[in-house]
Amino acid sequence: MQYWEPGTYYPLGSTVQYEGHHYKIIQAHTSQGDWTPPVTPALWGRMSDQDNGGQQQQHHQEQQHHQQHHDEKPQPHIPITQGGIPTGQTVNVHQDERKQHWYDLDDKRKQELEVGVGLLAGAALLAGGYAAFKHHEKSEEEKKAQTWSLQNWIHEAEVRTAEFRQYGPRGPATWVLNHGKNIPQGAIAVGKEKSWTLYICRAFYEGGIQVGKASDAFQKGAVIGYQHEEIQLGTYEILIGDMNGLRWVDAQGRLNVGNLGYRPVEGGREDDGTPLYIAEAPHNGAVHPGKASEKLDGAYIPYDGGEKCVKSYRVLCYA
Repeated sequence: MQYWEPGTYYPLGSTVQYEGHHYKIIQAHTSQGDWTPPVTPALWGRMSDQDNGGQQQQHHQEQQHHQQHHDEKPQPHIPITQGGIPTGQTVNVHQDERKQHWYDLDDKRKQELEVGVGLLAGAALLAGGYAAFKHHEKSEEEKKAQTWSLQNWIHEAEVRTAEFRQYGPRGPATWVLNHGKNIPQGAIAVGKEKSWTLYICRAFYEGGIQVGKASDAFQKGAVIGYQHEEIQLGTYEILIGDMNGLRWVDAQGRLNVGNLGYRPVEGGREDDGTPLYIAEAPHNGAVHPGKASEKLDGAYIPYDGGEKCVKSYRVLCYA
């Protein structure tokens, strides 16, 4: 069994050894120094220390199950936890269900998911770098709804990132999950501010997926703007791509997608579902990544602790 190491991508099914104990992955992710298995029960489940020999039997059973269902598309299984410790039971979360809003689920299903997806232990995700919402301002039901949406975003981002690493890009632009200040090769650079390069990022926050900027010069690696505040984030998606298949298209004021003449690259969304598109806008001698939409008066860029609205900007589109 391999030893746990930081900076390593662990897909579903991974098992590691750490401080003499064995752990199995719950959510695929790229490890970082302060995300050790004991302190991230939302990511790792501790295995029985006597189960070392039983792993071969478990692996054999998993192989048999895979052989029996090789023609079926597998659904992700989320371990049920009690106090962050997996019980061995699972809740099957279908892909279509992940697209539903928390408030659209019936009460019985909510109760199953509260335990099975670890909604009541959502603080483990927040402590791991997922700044999802202002915790103290939410009711308990709002916290569950936000954590449900957060975990679905994480799941989708992990799947997309794993496919990218296994198969390579499927087009000229791909969102890839990233942690911290290490900017991956191929990230799309927008411009320079002073001596550092600015890249395009997005992250879940307050029920939406906000578009912002990333750099190895930032405190945590990424910055988004939300309601005139600048939010520092250590876990985010970064846009990797090839500008030979992309282009920046001029826009003004509220965005009219139909007037662009090209299809814009997928950006993010507000909590009400309004699409957010990737913008670049000049400000104070530099060009900054930001967001634009049909409801915003211009491109909004995170800057100097807040947000700046720039009336003339450009939107990233497919060439």
